[in-house]
Amino acid sequence: MPRRVWLLAVPGFALAVAGLFHPHHLSYDTSYRWYALHVPGLLVFPLVGLALAELVHGRRDAVAWLIRLAAYVYATFYTALDVVSGIGAGWVTHELGPDVPRPRAVSLMFGIGTPLGEVGSAALIAAAALLVYDQLRRHRAWPVVLLVPGAVLVHIGHIFAPEGVAGMALIGLGTAGAAMRRS
Repeated sequence: MPRRVWLLAVPGFALAVAGLFHPHHLSYDTSYRWYALHVPGLLVFPLVGLALAELVHGRRDAVAWLIRLAAYVYATFYTALDVVSGIGAGWVTHELGPDVPRPRAVSLMFGIGTPLGEVGSAALIAAAALLVYDQLRRHRAWPVVLLVPGAVLVHIGHIFAPEGVAGMALIGLGTAGAAMRRS
């Protein structure tokens, strides 16, 4: 299997694995793991968008630019979610200590992060749908169809198990399959 295929699959698979360890709720007891998972996520979430954009590398047509734009919006807004609701809220909750109930300020952080993440995940769905249209039309790259349910599952479940883990795994498979078809 060509190295490019592996490189495009790694971000989705890495986030799927991280999702297996992602706590479903933020409390003092889960806060350090919550924070610690989101710091490397800061580097990996944008790579999902880069992998999607790489599937149209070198092209200058309108569909390719729309895919790049949607992948960029996903990468930017989902990274913002990661910073605010992952790193920020996790760190603040941990630093407050075990005897302090979660303050309203942490909930307000989720009030900022959640809508940013929703914009990002909607852009991920758009990039996936555009890629399905494009790759089936150009290359008959059937594995690309995995991107849409993967993106929808990420929209529903972030990277939480089981939905988000399955979603990111499908994104890894879909990008790898489309890349293999082009190789």
